[in-house]
Amino acid sequence: MVEEKLSNAQRAKVLIEALPYIQRYRGKIVVVKYGGNAMINEERKRDVMGDIVLLSLIGMQVVLVHGGGPEISDTLKKMGKTSEFVDGLRVTDAETAEVVQMVLAGKISKSLVSLIGNLGGKAIGLSGMDGHMIEAKQLDERHGFVGEIINIDPQPIIDVLDKGYIPVVSTVGCDKDGNVYNINADTAAARIAGTLRAESFISMTDIAGILRDRDDPSTLIREINVSEAPQLMREGVISGGMIPKVDCCIEAIRRGVGRVFVLDGTIPHSILIETLTDEGIGTMFT
Repeated sequence: MVEEKLSNAQRAKVLIEALPYIQRYRGKIVVVKYGGNAMINEERKRDVMGDIVLLSLIGMQVVLVHGGGPEISDTLKKMGKTSEFVDGLRVTDAETAEVVQMVLAGKISKSLVSLIGNLGGKAIGLSGMDGHMIEAKQLDERHGFVGEIINIDPQPIIDVLDKGYIPVVSTVGCDKDGNVYNINADTAAARIAGTLRAESFISMTDIAGILRDRDDPSTLIREINVSEAPQLMREGVISGGMIPKVDCCIEAIRRGVGRVFVLDGTIPHSILIETLTDEGIGTMFT
């Protein structure tokens, strides 16, 4: 396949098209939720971190919130533990909670911080336990140490942003008794975005966005008002694992986020296409 090359005039047009978006977002908070299959491919991971560095360098205050379900499952498998899921959430006993903390707040967080640094950015890893940023309680007994968020204290994130760093937040919560909780990354990212009153919240998935026909990418719905979402759920357009993701998008909008985007994080530079171009690439919730 021959790579298409842009002329100098085309490159200039791309930059000019980005200008109003750079002006709009400059100095504003943009929360990016990153995880799942978009994290597995190392080349794609490097692309995503490069996009985040670029957004930061042109003046956006980027907050990266990450999960790491596949890597947690892989680590548990190496330990001889089988991953069990109920209603899409990982059943988390005390030992699994320690593994979640180790993988998310340790391995994944530090690797992302290092990669951002290698690409010319500045990042600091934070977990929801730092400064009791994500205070949680047990969701229910069936899931064990899976947490329901009680409160978000955004001050640690704000302090890191004020110093010019990109906060890399791992979604591990805690309570006042010292218990560690596994927090769903979509839920945590949406709550963080709402608490920060972010200009936008970008949820990276492994599908193009909301499709009227899940087998036909050309049926992408480019914009959805939150009032329209319940009807789309009733029609089955939003179904299965996309329902909780969309619920998080709605939650973010209702908590004061300007716009929410659901896009395919496996497409190279999807964040830049969605944030800095007229066309966009995913579904926008308003």
